[in-house]
Amino acid sequence: MIKVAVWGTGMMGQGLLGYILDRPKDIELVGVIDRHPEKHGRTVGEVTGRECDIPVTADSAAVLALKPDVVCILTASNLHQITDQVEAAVKAEADVICIAETLAYPWATDPAWAERIDALAREHGVSVLGTGVNPGFVLDALPILLSSACLSIERIEAARINDLLPFGPTVMESQGVGTTVEQFEAGIADGSIVGHIGFQESVGLIAYALGWEIDEVVETREPIVSTVERSTPHVHVAPGNVAGCRHIARAYSKGVLKIELVHPQQIHPELEGVETGDYITIVGEPNISFHDGPEIPGGKGTYASTGNYIPLIGAAPAGIVTVVDLPIPRFWAPTV
Repeated sequence: MIKVAVWGTGMMGQGLLGYILDRPKDIELVGVIDRHPEKHGRTVGEVTGRECDIPVTADSAAVLALKPDVVCILTASNLHQITDQVEAAVKAEADVICIAETLAYPWATDPAWAERIDALAREHGVSVLGTGVNPGFVLDALPILLSSACLSIERIEAARINDLLPFGPTVMESQGVGTTVEQFEAGIADGSIVGHIGFQESVGLIAYALGWEIDEVVETREPIVSTVERSTPHVHVAPGNVAGCRHIARAYSKGVLKIELVHPQQIHPELEGVETGDYITIVGEPNISFHDGPEIPGGKGTYASTGNYIPLIGAAPAGIVTVVDLPIPRFWAPTV
């Protein structure tokens, strides 16, 4: 029986809680932490609609005092946003699995942070893992797995074409959905529109796995301008305005293109005849082409990935580990 605490009860946290409650013979849920006052004192059952009387609390120290084996953190995307949570869990001598995109390969954006947390985790004999669908699977781990059938590789190309319809206003704003082209360009310039978070990490994971020296990563962000009216519960896009962001990263080694990652995200792509899906091409010997459609659901895939790493992380080496360092994860059957 693995003792698990969950930190964060948003969409991803609630999905993971359902995953955990489906495996009562394998996982003991010892506590749930959330920063939102309106959830404090409510039970997990009240938050998720499942049978569970464990209360949601802001008292992280009390939950960590219960000595969970694993703390799953599903709260934010950036390293500085999760630092206190990761440090607290590590100091409580719990392994950490976190969906923050920047933790998938933290050396890509903040090597000093990575080295400090890696040393702290080694000191306490625990592991820290960043995972999810993207980064963590579609644009990095899956191409790496497919590369095992190659004798040589010149270049890896991967694309994830998805629909932003399930997401809320925060994501819409970060992608520039609903803006004019001029507002989009201004948002790119001032950093309020960011596109996809995770390209640097995916490039880092691929290069790390294949032993490539990448000396330059060039990213571009372009508006996806709609020719038709599109709407979600959170945003309206008039014809001529922006329905999403086409974000591309190209990684070079000594001037040679080695990795190209493309991630156009928009609402209702089908209204413009665009089909969603995940695409991987490996140029090498042999060439490999992979395609699935529609795209692997980002939400379900992310909390499934988090849960399916729970039985693996206990045997991982101490320190920060990546999806490249662990055994291939696999479906963990429910026990209800």
